[in-house]
Amino acid sequence: MSHGTGYDLSVASYPFLSRAWIEAARSLRDEYAGRIPESPVQARVNVVVTDIPHGDQQTLDGHIDTSSGQTIIEDGHLEDAELTVTVDYPTARAAFVTRDQQQVMQAFLTGKILVDGDASKLLALQAGGPMVDGIDPAAIELYQRLDAMTSKED
Repeated sequence: MSHGTGYDLSVASYPFLSRAWIEAARSLRDEYAGRIPESPVQARVNVVVTDIPHGDQQTLDGHIDTSSGQTIIEDGHLEDAELTVTVDYPTARAAFVTRDQQQVMQAFLTGKILVDGDASKLLALQAGGPMVDGIDPAAIELYQRLDAMTSKED
């Protein structure tokens, strides 16, 4: 089923943040390199996701780096990050898979999202991004494909 994107969205799906999901997300990122508008915010953020319910790891260390203009989300930590965000798996899933902003806000208010460093960078990243000046068709297509490959169940 193409959902108007021209791409078959009935692809294999993987548990969010599993090794297979990360590899598939890398492939998508590489495919869309240079097609997504540059991020208006420059930030280097380390991310720690705890309580992962599948696979051989309970915690995942990753990072978000927009300092080159492109948004790079990758595993492993940056040595010179401006901040570190620690979040549990259900909150990360709510932010990136179900896009439940109410659950994310509740998690922030109840201390399930911990920020160490320059929190203004996190707020800027949340407010900015590739769709600041309108919805970019390539960004929509990328997000739809990422969503299609993400298992809706853990």
